[in-house]
Amino acid sequence: MSHVFQVGAGSGGMAVLDLLARDPAVTRVTLIEPDVYAAHNVYRHLFPPAAVGRLKADLATEWLRALRPDLQVTALVSDITDPTRQGEFAALAAECDVGVCAADNEAAKFAFDALMRAAGKPWTLGEVLSGGIGGWVHRFVPGGACYGCVASHLKREVTEQPAGPPPDYSNPNGTQPETTIPAGKASIATVAGLHALVTLGEIASRPASDFTSLLFSLQPVPGVFDAAFRAHRMKVPRSPACLTCGNANPLPAGDALDAALADALGRLGAN
Repeated sequence: MSHVFQVGAGSGGMAVLDLLARDPAVTRVTLIEPDVYAAHNVYRHLFPPAAVGRLKADLATEWLRALRPDLQVTALVSDITDPTRQGEFAALAAECDVGVCAADNEAAKFAFDALMRAAGKPWTLGEVLSGGIGGWVHRFVPGGACYGCVASHLKREVTEQPAGPPPDYSNPNGTQPETTIPAGKASIATVAGLHALVTLGEIASRPASDFTSLLFSLQPVPGVFDAAFRAHRMKVPRSPACLTCGNANPLPAGDALDAALADALGRLGAN
């Protein structure tokens, strides 16, 4: 009997949730999803065209209850980064057995990571690369590398094609443009299946392997993937220099903070 706490019910998140809900070990689901189902979502989602304009949280609830009438489902129409609801979200993280992140923005990933680390609970994250050329599945365990450690490490090692415009570090609070090519439903479903399997392994206390990140190629791309359908497993260590979970206590200020930020940007490949 397991409680899954998930953020995101988009094309990938709903595919993961559908697979998890079909396992009898999952008896409770709490979902956080703020968005409305839009026309451009139809081609890659489980929901029908007639549902356009409705809240994804409501649609996900109906889907899950039709699939599993015995499943306890709670869906919150909210943003995981909402500062006014962090106490509520922290309580949900403390109650759950495993977390699932299917959010597509960095702020949400960092926010979910903070909640799950504070609660001492394992969680998983799935990411589909632009154009569906492949995808990542990450697993995070108490005391292990945080999302900041993993993101910093992987951004040094992997270049997504086509490359996006360089970030504007002179305006750190501004919206950063991205180069994205929508992935097809088949690619999304493949990565979602791996994400669900890794999550179910955590629920059963039988993780598939002692890895932090699983990279699975779906298409050969010169300079990125030599061949399709290859899995690459890696274990990313916790970084003592990580500004998210490292040992910087107290938090640096003034010149020390500037130096720490310069180091972080350097580790992200911004030099």
